[in-house]
Amino acid sequence: MFILYNSKLPQPRIHLKWWLHFLLVCLLFGVSFGEVRYILPEEMQRGSVIANVARDLGLKVTELDARRTRVVAEGTSQLCELDTASGNLLISQRIDREELCAQASVCILQYQLLLEDPLQVYSLVLDIADINDNSPVFAAGEIHLDVVESTVLGRRFPLEKSADDADVGENSLQNYILTPNDNFVLKQHVNPDGSKYAEMVLQKPLDREEQPRLSLKLLAVDGGNPQRSGTVNIDVNILDVNDNAPVFNQSVYKATVIENAPKGSHVVTVNASDIDSGLNGQVTYSFSKSKAGIADLFDIDEATGRIYVAKEIDFEEDKKIEFRVEAKDQGGLTDSSKVEIEVIDVNDNAPVINVMSFTSPVSEDSPAGTTIGIINVKDLDSGENGQVRCTIEGNVPFKIKSNVRNYYTLMTDAALDRENMSECNITVIASDAGSPPLSTKRTFYLKVSDVNDNAPVFPRSCYSAFIAENNYPGVSILSVNAKDPDENQNARVSYILEESEIVGSPVSEYVSINAETGVIHAVRSFDYEQNKQIRITIKAQDGGSPPLSSNVTVKILIQDQNDNPPQVLYPVQTGGSLVAEMVPRSADVGYLVTKVVAVDVDSGQNAWLSYKLQKATDRALFEVGLQNGEIRTIRQVTDKDVVKQRLTVIVEDNGQPSRSATVIVNVAVADSFPEVLSEFTDFTHDKEYNDNLTFYLVLALAVVSFLFITCLVVIISVKIYRWRQSRILYHSNLPVIPYYPPRYSDTLGTGTLQHVYNYEVCRTTDSRKSDCKFVIKIILLTGKNAPFTATFNIAS
Repeated sequence: MFILYNSKLPQPRIHLKWWLHFLLVCLLFGVSFGEVRYILPEEMQRGSVIANVARDLGLKVTELDARRTRVVAEGTSQLCELDTASGNLLISQRIDREELCAQASVCILQYQLLLEDPLQVYSLVLDIADINDNSPVFAAGEIHLDVVESTVLGRRFPLEKSADDADVGENSLQNYILTPNDNFVLKQHVNPDGSKYAEMVLQKPLDREEQPRLSLKLLAVDGGNPQRSGTVNIDVNILDVNDNAPVFNQSVYKATVIENAPKGSHVVTVNASDIDSGLNGQVTYSFSKSKAGIADLFDIDEATGRIYVAKEIDFEEDKKIEFRVEAKDQGGLTDSSKVEIEVIDVNDNAPVINVMSFTSPVSEDSPAGTTIGIINVKDLDSGENGQVRCTIEGNVPFKIKSNVRNYYTLMTDAALDRENMSECNITVIASDAGSPPLSTKRTFYLKVSDVNDNAPVFPRSCYSAFIAENNYPGVSILSVNAKDPDENQNARVSYILEESEIVGSPVSEYVSINAETGVIHAVRSFDYEQNKQIRITIKAQDGGSPPLSSNVTVKILIQDQNDNPPQVLYPVQTGGSLVAEMVPRSADVGYLVTKVVAVDVDSGQNAWLSYKLQKATDRALFEVGLQNGEIRTIRQVTDKDVVKQRLTVIVEDNGQPSRSATVIVNVAVADSFPEVLSEFTDFTHDKEYNDNLTFYLVLALAVVSFLFITCLVVIISVKIYRWRQSRILYHSNLPVIPYYPPRYSDTLGTGTLQHVYNYEVCRTTDSRKSDCKFVIKIILLTGKNAPFTATFNIAS
């Protein structure tokens, strides 16, 4: 049995005292001792089996639970446990050797296997073996080195920031490797404590101008299997020394300068470059070995090498100037170059224009080629600088022509138009052939006189105006205006109304026009219903000789006013007859009684009609459609409703103010014709006609009865025919479309007695139901030639 001291265990004195007490107890109770040692790798998974400790110690597995066997840690965390069912010693949590023992060469964990009844204690020693689970790591992500390019060969550069590897033995850091390069090699050394470090040695001279920066990689590798490594970047910055002189990019600089060039004019720029950096590469420029007076003619910018004109240069004194320029860096190294400047002569005398003659104004009908002036041009220069050419500035209808040396004729080049150009500034430019050319301008003011060559023009091809009907005579309708581009009397415009007829009457009876202002007035009051539009022609004539004119059409649109009331077309209102609409007592809600038809001769909203029920015998029984004038029932007709119903319908238009008309509609609520006759005879007849009326009524009843029987026969026949047709077309879903002829109403004048019978027969598609509707119109003629008319609609 042995005891291993560990920094994590209690202090030695306390540890010894504890063991003395433990040994005393063991002697008193007869405890047996034993030890077992296990070597296991770190990072084993939780639950992994270390060994079967019961078998190794000669213990029975069945006694482990009974003797309350357990593993006790000595000053360390509980990293293993006992499986009493199998006797296996298991890993209870992850074991990290670097965490428990750092980089110690041996890592021992001490545990006790305790059996309580009877008491027995066994020592368990766990020797944790290292595995290669850590890579070498550099403390810094990058290493920076500053090296002067003139550094001597063999100079060493220690890499102080070495790599660390938490593993031990062969798994720890073993070697450094530097990426291949031409300038540096790597040498490795071992510290007294056994750690390794590296240094770089310069083996080839550096040249900052060729390569100002080196980027290397240092690789640290361990001896594990598999092998692990770590890298760090080494950034080598090569510092400059002044080992290069400035160099001009040209040996000779050639330039030109114009004489009399202003002070500060740029002539040429010299450029020298120094491949050194910093102050060693800064270049300054200056004149060297100049002739007397050269320094006074030019200036040079020391920093940029730009050469400027310092004072006025005269071509007649110096046609070509040569000098040298020197470039020097901050270390005193220099270079020089030659500068050749050629002076260019300039044209410094402008031509002079003298006017011999000039004519103004010129008539616009002058032909092309008319002479308007003669000028003389001179230039004091000689050679090409004294050769003069004359032109006219701008796009004008004039030209200049040379007939004799230095003399020029100014003439028209096209027909003139005063309306487009009443006056003109003619600018003559005299330019010499110098370089650059000099020129002189002379402006002539020319006025163009007018002739009557333009007719008045209206801005529109057609005018339109609106005027409300029933206007007052003399009211202004509109104003026309024509423009004449001529001037003075040729541009004075008069307006004339061209003769024409409107509905057979002269146009002068409808409108008139002011000859000076062009204002058109109404002569009479217009009626929209007679004339909706008036078309007239206006002539505009100027005061030239001969006069010129043009015409324009004017349309006067007459606007409608609400000056006509609505007119009722149906039902017809007569003095001696009675028109009644029959409504059966079985009529349902919405039954169409009749329709009031009215028109309005006005137009637009003045002709929009609306219908309202003004009076009625029973307002709760009928209503009138606001827009269509249809009279319908608004409730079920009952036996209590009176037979005679009198409705007063008012028809209004939408004008402002509105106009209206009224119509009386008589309605009979009855199921039989005699009932209607007995009620309506008192509407229009006196007692003296009752006898004759009775005769005619009896006759009418007989005719109605005959017609009723005939209708029954017809209905039965139609039903039989359609039943046969439905059997033939059994699979067809086409509905039988009934035909409803329009209601018929007529009013006769005086004459013989006439009988007019109109009837309608209709049936539904359901063969079990049939509807029969009769429209009966009876016209009776009384003895006094006063007609009595009764119209009845009978539905059954």
